[in-house]
Amino acid sequence: MEDKQRLQLGGSPDWMSRLPQKLQDEPLWNLALPGSHDSMSFCLDVSSPVLKSEPRLLRLTDKLFPCCTRPCVYRWATTQQSVLSDQCDLGIRFLDLRIARKPTEGVKLFFAHGIYTLLTVKEALEELATWLDAHPKEIVIVCCSHFESLTLTDHIRLVEYILSLFGDKLCSSQDIPTLRSCWSRGQQVIVSYDDQQMAQQHPELWTGIPYWYADSTDPKKVIAYLEDQKRSGRPAGFFVSGLNLTEDAPYIFLHPFQNLRKMTTKALSPLLGWASEQLPGPEAGRVNILCCDFVAISQFCSLVIDLNYKLLDGAGAT
Repeated sequence: MEDKQRLQLGGSPDWMSRLPQKLQDEPLWNLALPGSHDSMSFCLDVSSPVLKSEPRLLRLTDKLFPCCTRPCVYRWATTQQSVLSDQCDLGIRFLDLRIARKPTEGVKLFFAHGIYTLLTVKEALEELATWLDAHPKEIVIVCCSHFESLTLTDHIRLVEYILSLFGDKLCSSQDIPTLRSCWSRGQQVIVSYDDQQMAQQHPELWTGIPYWYADSTDPKKVIAYLEDQKRSGRPAGFFVSGLNLTEDAPYIFLHPFQNLRKMTTKALSPLLGWASEQLPGPEAGRVNILCCDFVAISQFCSLVIDLNYKLLDGAGAT
């Protein structure tokens, strides 16, 4: 991505390293962090079958009419358009990685959202590791979840690969991570692994991170849901407020010429307006990670990053 375009979108590949000293000792769950929803969906494979976990009717339709079903799923399951390094350059610090075992591909692991991706888990994580080497003071949360069709052996191999790839860059789940503490130890990666058995066996892995999402196509309902969640109190550690919209089969049927990007673009104004009014910090009603679809088409990243400067006025800092 060209530097000029990145600046126009408010991107900053090194924004964490530039935060004021007052914020460098805040636990990372008290800061505002931009995240991408379904981060790997930019490379969905339109020739792949729909997931086994999808509704039976959709799987049956895919078997009978794959030439119609798969392009439709592709239009509505694609939530991002940029590779991971470009997302990180824009300022994204939370990656939503939904891992799956692809039929007929042996032990290789991929990602999935409705259908499978073209890129493998190994290819994506190696790209991230290269980006981290070039930005030694930036910290990225990698959220591994869903694990479609993975066996215990797959989990063991995946965790071994993650530990080997990131090594000393991994932040232990026993620590309270701040920017300063991570910098002092050379730590850059927090891996949330949404399989309790594996997470408990490895202190380098964090348990699943709560993700608030409204399951609605209406941005007003998304905002109302997030406000309800805020009133119920924030989790003790990391948590996600999802600005992403969610369509269902009747909605897709009634909007045959639309896609998720068009739907998201129409909803961005109220969603980003709500986000701009939020405060990070430890108190109830505050936010931590905010996730959005198509993070490269708006000022989302810069807007979320700027929320941290509200803490300088004493609004929630520890």
